[in-house]
Amino acid sequence: MKSVILSFVFVLGTYFAFAQKYAYIDSDYILENVPEYKEAKDKLDKLADRWTKEIEERYAVLKTKKENFAREEVLLPTEEKNKRKEEIEKLETEAMEMQKLRFGVNGDYFQKRQELIKPIQERVYDAMQKVASKRNYSFVFDKANQSNLVYADNKYDISDEVLKELGITGNK
Repeated sequence: MKSVILSFVFVLGTYFAFAQKYAYIDSDYILENVPEYKEAKDKLDKLADRWTKEIEERYAVLKTKKENFAREEVLLPTEEKNKRKEEIEKLETEAMEMQKLRFGVNGDYFQKRQELIKPIQERVYDAMQKVASKRNYSFVFDKANQSNLVYADNKYDISDEVLKELGITGNK
């Protein structure tokens, strides 16, 4: 009796496993074909470059001040030494705070990325969901972004269909 039940469960489980439909997308490919994404990414890259230059300039000033202080330290009176050390420490703190403000966990870069790119990613996700729903896919994997997807047959790639759902023509 146990073997009959186990056989039934095995057959039923196998049926359900094969009854599910799978597909995958390449989110990098999709986003490359969304014009708004390219524009948003360019804006974000320009901001990041500008902020990086600002931070690098602060560190360059700091480096110069440290070098000058190291050369002149032996000649300076104690009061002047302390004053310059405090100035250097203040500049160092300001540079680190600027770096954290711009590129920290909840910094300007993160927030600007959320503002510019997240709505586009949500549109892509919604389009992918519509395509998956229409075609009755149980699972849709993403081939991009360090995925664990080792192999996928191109016939299961629905990236172009997602682009079509977004009103964009792909070039695969």
